[in-house]
Amino acid sequence: MADPTANRNASPEADPTAKKNASPEADNGSNTGPNGAGPQQVEYRLHSPHLPLAVYREVAVHLRQIEGVTTGLLPQTAKTFDYLQSQVGGVWIRYSADAAEICQPQIEVILTYYGDRYGNWETLSK
Repeated sequence: MADPTANRNASPEADPTAKKNASPEADNGSNTGPNGAGPQQVEYRLHSPHLPLAVYREVAVHLRQIEGVTTGLLPQTAKTFDYLQSQVGGVWIRYSADAAEICQPQIEVILTYYGDRYGNWETLSK
C-alpha cells in the first residue's frame, strides 16, 4: 500500500500536483486560482543558515500540525560541503489563501520560537 504522506517532504517543484503560488496581482476578488482552478495558495520559502537537519524536520512537522498547512524541506544547493552550514537548503510552507487569517499567526509563533533559539529566518527567492 502506498504511503499517502510520502510526498510531504518533496520540494514543490517535484510535486506535479502542487498548486501555483498566490500573488497580489492574481487576486481578482474570487477565491479561485487562475482559470477557476481551485483556491489560491500562499507559499513561501525560508532558510536559517545554521539550523540542523533534525530541527528543520521538527519545524516542518510542527507547522504541519496547523490545519491546512503543508510543508517540505528544500535541498542544500551549496557547491561545497561545510560542517557549519545546514544540511538543508530551507523549508517551504504552503496553505490556502482563504485560511491565511488563521494560519499566518500560528506559523509566525512557531517560526519565532525556532528563530529565537537558532537564528533569524531568511526569505528565499523562488
